[in-house]
Amino acid sequence: MFDFANRVVLITGAAGNLGQAVVDAFRLARARLTLVDRSPDRLPQMFPDMADSLEYFLAHSVDVTDAGAVEAAVAETLKRFGRIDVLVNTAGGYRAGTPLHETLPETWDFLFNLNAKSVFVVSRACIPQMLRQGSGKIISVAARAALVGEAQASVYSASKAAVVRLTESMAAELKSAGINVNCILPGIIDTPANRQAMPKANHTSWVAPQTLAEVVLFLASGRACAINGAALPVYGNS
Repeated sequence: MFDFANRVVLITGAAGNLGQAVVDAFRLARARLTLVDRSPDRLPQMFPDMADSLEYFLAHSVDVTDAGAVEAAVAETLKRFGRIDVLVNTAGGYRAGTPLHETLPETWDFLFNLNAKSVFVVSRACIPQMLRQGSGKIISVAARAALVGEAQASVYSASKAAVVRLTESMAAELKSAGINVNCILPGIIDTPANRQAMPKANHTSWVAPQTLAEVVLFLASGRACAINGAALPVYGNS
């Protein structure tokens, strides 16, 4: 059982399938939480009992690619809680299905902004406080596709590869300051959207969001103090 009592965790993409699982896991571990989502209403609808609690901050209407909006959410987090111990970058998106020469430039912008720029923007906003503390954990979500380019998913693969390179660079820059930076590489996540898209697949081989959340908790804990710059495969049985 992990105990994050009096620790402050900021989670992007908190309203997503994986984000919700990460929120539930850290909440069970007694962490104080800042939940970040772009929608103005999803977080209060999903977590109504957290909306008025002093232990939680629902940072809705925050575009994680907008540096000003992110910095404002981080400033409010510090005003409320005084520190940021863990950043979990779960915000991300997927688009694929066309060869590179048929892929729209807009797809490049969408995927690199949501998957890579978000990690850059939010990490950049949180790191100064972690440096002041002399401690911190940053965990981002890449993907198995980051390791090998796949046909008809070139831009998605490239955007997730960027997350791995950002992770490695941040780890090299921050390891002497007591800050651990790692990422996880999920295979296919068992979500309703993926089941609908692949109804004939063997869903039992996919990795559950709750399983990924447990890996995130481990990387955020003191037990992972010797792990830095890792891209950890979490594929389930797929």
